[in-house]
Amino acid sequence: MRVLTFTARDFRSRQAHLFDLADSGERVIIRRGNKKAYTLVPVEDDEMTITPELQAKIDRALASVKAGNYTELTTPEDIDKYFASL
Repeated sequence: MRVLTFTARDFRSRQAHLFDLADSGERVIIRRGNKKAYTLVPVEDDEMTITPELQAKIDRALASVKAGNYTELTTPEDIDKYFASL
């Protein structure tokens, strides 16, 4: 797989072509200024669909949070401590 890099201006003027490249499996990177870059990646339909199983997991997670069953991590130290305890 090739890595193809384009400027934001190139992207604006050649969108259809760049989408076709990404669809064909090429890795398309769009640079915006000197320090920002984005990858153009196709998303499959099934990645955007909430299945009944996924919805059930979401519902259970929301119920758990509403019941107060969660760990709040607000600082980097909290995160480090939590992962060290696993």
